[in-house]
Amino acid sequence: MHDAVILAGILGALLIGAISPGPSFVMVTRIAVSSSRRNGLAAALGMGAGGALFASLAILGLATVLSQVGWLYLVFKIAGGAYLVYLGIRIWRHASEPLEIEADSLNGTDATLKPASASTSFTLAMLTQISNPKTAMVYASIFASLLPAEPPLWMLLALPPLIFMIEAGWYAIVALLFSGHRIRRVYLGGKTWVDRFASLILGALGVRLMIDGLRP
Repeated sequence: MHDAVILAGILGALLIGAISPGPSFVMVTRIAVSSSRRNGLAAALGMGAGGALFASLAILGLATVLSQVGWLYLVFKIAGGAYLVYLGIRIWRHASEPLEIEADSLNGTDATLKPASASTSFTLAMLTQISNPKTAMVYASIFASLLPAEPPLWMLLALPPLIFMIEAGWYAIVALLFSGHRIRRVYLGGKTWVDRFASLILGALGVRLMIDGLRP
């Protein structure tokens, strides 16, 4: 029972972290509102996969290595920040391009950007999730604070899939909300400015990540 309470505390702390707005939230909402509900859910799965990967790295102790090998952590921060800036520039450049909408989209629930695919949305979301190495450090710090000194093997094995469920579950809710017909109509009416706003947020987060990495 004691171990179950510890596990619940860890998952609760990680859920709070997942809900906190960041580049992952921006990416899932944009995919959901600009593409389709299916793509939004695929993006949610990508976020879950990225979270499970970071959790596995933290359990294996690689996050501790990053915290102790300064230059390696710096490389990860700059690379992750550069990726977010790249995404921001890419979204900005295509902001004014009209979406290719399915003929019945305005009467249905989906307004689909035809070139997009679920696999592309999954990959893009997972790369966005793992672009911020701070996530791995957050996982490592929570594990260090809440895990017992000698955690049972079942708990270590259960953490990555449970974290996948938390991350994917939260972002699935986000995707379902922002893929709704009314929200999509609002997006289609102001696509250029909405996309540019999203690109500025991603770019700013990327620049901040790189600046944090360069600070002594």
